[in-house]
Amino acid sequence: MKKTDDDWKKVLTPEQFNICRLSETEAPFTGKYWNNKLKGKYHCICCGELLFSSEKKYDSGTGWPSFWDSLDKKKIKTTVDYSNGATRTEIKCNCCDSHLGHVFNDGPEPTKLRYCVNSESLDFKKS
Repeated sequence: MKKTDDDWKKVLTPEQFNICRLSETEAPFTGKYWNNKLKGKYHCICCGELLFSSEKKYDSGTGWPSFWDSLDKKKIKTTVDYSNGATRTEIKCNCCDSHLGHVFNDGPEPTKLRYCVNSESLDFKKS
């Protein structure tokens, strides 16, 4: 999916653009989904790709939506992120290259992963 920054600015809010296209991060405990307990699916806000499920969401205490696994590992790509003086693993939508957040190795069983995702990068659909 190829769009210019101007194209993205037409369909995203300024905060969504800064997070999804410029890899910024929303403040903890401010996003609309960090404490969402409804059953449903989480899609990429930019392209609609299905990425996460409420069945794999948990309260990590970090203030961001956290998942112990994605629905399909092929739909999320990882890159090394050296920003902010730390080495982290960034997660992006494989379809549109939208920044989602980061994945850490401090999550619960069975994966021991914590996909720490910005609410602004997601669109939730109740089931």
